[in-house]
Formats: sequence, C-alpha cells, structure tokens
Amino acid sequence: MIEDIKKRALHRASILEGQLRGVTRMIEGEEYCMDIITQSRAIQRSLESLNRLLLENHLRTHVSHMFDEGGPQRDQAVEELLKAFDFNSK
Repeated sequence: MIEDIKKRALHRASILEGQLRGVTRMIEGEEYCMDIITQSRAIQRSLESLNRLLLENHLRTHVSHMFDEGGPQRDQAVEELLKAFDFNSK
C-alpha cells in the first residue's frame, strides 16, 4: 500500500470508529431520530471517502500492473473495477 494513502486511510477509519460509537450511544439514549439519521449519513460520506482512498491505491498499484501484464490479468482488473463501481452482477 502506498504509505501516504495508508496513513490517510487509517486516519479515516479511526474517525469512522468514533462516529459509529457515537451513533450507538445516540440509539441507546433514544435520541431524536433525525439527529441519528444525520449522523448515519455523515458515516456514509466518511465511508465513501475511505473507499475513494482505497480505490486510488488499488488503481495506482495493482490495476496499473495488471493492465501492463495484459491478457487474463487485464480481464481481472476490469472485473474488479466493475465490482468496485457495482456494475458487475457477480
């Protein structure tokens, strides 16, 4: 994994852990539903941010190499990208 991306991904994962603990406390405390939903949506945005970092790493490392290899490796890279973007029915 590219060191800078790894550092940023770990930081975002740590933030997500805190956000999830906060939502759990909100549910346990029976807080206002719309406040919980707002926090849940923030978690979804944080997950998307983490996914972008992970995808960037995958593209810069594995996918570029797989395309250079060609043949079955390139086909696998295409399948993985389709899966990452939910375009693959598998």
